[in-house]
Amino acid sequence: MVALLVLVGYYGALFLGQRRLLYPRPRGPLRAEPIAGIAHVQFAGVDGAVHAWYAPPRSSEAATHPAIVFAHGNGERAEDWLDGFRDLQDAGIAVLIVEYPGYGIADGSPTQTSITNAIVAGYDWLGGQKDVDRKRIVAYGRSLGGGAAAQLAARRPVAALILESSFTSVRAFAGQFFAPGFLVRDPFDTLAVLAQYRAPLLVLHGTRDAIAPVAHGHALAAAVPGATFVPLPCGHNDCPRPWTAVVAFLSRHAILGDHRAAP
Repeated sequence: MVALLVLVGYYGALFLGQRRLLYPRPRGPLRAEPIAGIAHVQFAGVDGAVHAWYAPPRSSEAATHPAIVFAHGNGERAEDWLDGFRDLQDAGIAVLIVEYPGYGIADGSPTQTSITNAIVAGYDWLGGQKDVDRKRIVAYGRSLGGGAAAQLAARRPVAALILESSFTSVRAFAGQFFAPGFLVRDPFDTLAVLAQYRAPLLVLHGTRDAIAPVAHGHALAAAVPGATFVPLPCGHNDCPRPWTAVVAFLSRHAILGDHRAAP
């Protein structure tokens, strides 16, 4: 009886406290020194104002260009990536880095629903920009952001989906905490989304990833016929930027058009 009470108490604490584990939600003011050419934008979302950073192409002369909606990892904030996409910008691609509710300067609390709403709002904002080709908007997520990007792909017509160092679902990690999957409040079940997804998919995954083992990446790629899987010589948070593979993938699927440039 005592063991049962202890187990019930543990499950209760895990259910109530899991979001603090899943979302470290680093906070802080805006960077004191903005990066040239990258604009802090704010637009309306379902749950209130959404903060994001827009990095336009640096070399495209086309009237419209492709764009990426980027969803970052759970322990990061959008501003950590402000100077991370130069090679893609040089290839004629715009990038919108969306901040999660409760992260950085954003109000609200992070949940699967609120994060998904913010990413969807980012897509809709991009689609309203005159220089963005709405038919060439790509969803890209890293780590936890892969789950958010997949949720976007389930709700909006994306030209492609890119998953880096991501996982099949949060439930797949529940066993590490000796908890049943039904206790997971924010499952981010990417594998379930991919069962219905049939657009181009690129999966990038570190072969030495100890947080989301590479088996997750293989399973994600196997879920979509014709998906591209690219192994990376790294772990989870130390991967070199895979921009060459990303540009090649987007070029192969005619998302870059005639204005691509190799990084």
